[in-house]
Amino acid sequence: MTDTLRTPPPTAAAQHRRPFTLDPGRWEAERSRALRTGHVRDHTCTAECEPVLVYERTRWGWLAWTVPGDGTPPEQPHQIGVLTPTASPMQRLSLRWLTRHPAQRLTLAPTIPGSLRLSAAAIALISLLAGLFAMGHGVPVDAALPGMVLAPILAEHLPRQLDARAREHVRSVEGDGACRYLQRLAALHTFLVQAAAGSDRYELRRSAEIGRHTLWDAAGLLQTQDTRSASADLIARERLMVQLADQAAQILKPTPGPANADQARKPERPLGPYPPGPRPTTRPAPHHAPGTSSLRGTLLMPQPQPGPDVRTADVYLLFAHEPYHPGPGAQEINATVVTADTLLHPQVQQPDGARIHDLLTRGRQPGEIIPLATLTHELNGGAGWPTVGDFERVTTDLVQLVRTQMCDALSLGLPEIARALICTGLDSEVRAFDAAAGESIVYGPDDRAKVLAEVGMFLTGIATEQPFWPGDGLLPPLCQST
Repeated sequence: MTDTLRTPPPTAAAQHRRPFTLDPGRWEAERSRALRTGHVRDHTCTAECEPVLVYERTRWGWLAWTVPGDGTPPEQPHQIGVLTPTASPMQRLSLRWLTRHPAQRLTLAPTIPGSLRLSAAAIALISLLAGLFAMGHGVPVDAALPGMVLAPILAEHLPRQLDARAREHVRSVEGDGACRYLQRLAALHTFLVQAAAGSDRYELRRSAEIGRHTLWDAAGLLQTQDTRSASADLIARERLMVQLADQAAQILKPTPGPANADQARKPERPLGPYPPGPRPTTRPAPHHAPGTSSLRGTLLMPQPQPGPDVRTADVYLLFAHEPYHPGPGAQEINATVVTADTLLHPQVQQPDGARIHDLLTRGRQPGEIIPLATLTHELNGGAGWPTVGDFERVTTDLVQLVRTQMCDALSLGLPEIARALICTGLDSEVRAFDAAAGESIVYGPDDRAKVLAEVGMFLTGIATEQPFWPGDGLLPPLCQST
């Protein structure tokens, strides 16, 4: 049985799409103040215009909104600031300091450039009166005069120093692309915070913590790079936030009724940790179509199914690993396909590699691609791995062979869903949370089979031109050794 689709509360889904979503009256008050005291954004604005900003403070930072001249609420913040997740109470005061109302300034004279803070002018007047009063009561001039001069100077320049100190604990970004991205992350993080606030579940509290750090990391990337150069890292962080939001939605709204009689299947975690593994050749993507197929692998060409004791050396092992980039500007690599005989390479941990080779080649069809997760399924969900070998060490050695060009391999840059599907069992499902629609999308065995079929198509084109080279100095297969 599977869970029904879950959606976050409407207030969370709409959070941060408009200023002060949960307090419309606050926006009207701030807008009225902006119309009285500053420049609003309208069709007469130029690049040099400095429109007044309305700051909406949050627990994680702030959103700074401009005030459109037509009276409509803005759809995108002008600036977003994120406070460090480990901020102390004193550092949190920097948030309020940086989002204070802008200081009012006085023009000195039409012929004199520059202006003076109203607070500095007031302090200058007060210090002058205080100094004259002190001197009238016997205080020496050389003692009173420095205070009269320094007080207005400090009032003018000290806020800038405090601003610089406060910004050490804050990452702020501006620009349409950067703000649009952080706005989406902020909405997802707010949903996580709201979910954790109303529950004592550790999973929800931990998701909110992870979301907080993810928001901080994303702001750091956008401070030092543009959205194009940092797109891969930004996409990875947004996917993480989406997965956290989907997990929180499932915890918050369990499906009522008899559907809960069977425990809802959750996507298995990718086998790992996996090592890095060379040049990407494709990014096969799943096409969602619900079904119940239990295809073990994929075939380069249809063959009669051999018996369980028949060894077929012409098969391939597909495994995922930690993503890496083989060079500057290169596509991400996160999965690799090698021929089964590469497991017999002397630089692969033995006899573990030979045992996995024996399991991989037993009862297969020629040209079949076997994901490592399929072997885990056949080993009673992984319980049999200790008697076979250390698959993590073996895949680490395989990737090292590939990266040092000591064997042939097909290196893949799989999309997130496709990668998750090859890392799950035969009948497992993978859920993806659509933040825009506020619902989950379920990918099942048929989608997994399509991913394997697409990998097989590319592998066929390569293997028909030249068979995969498994490496030199291979050890004998386990069946021959015994």
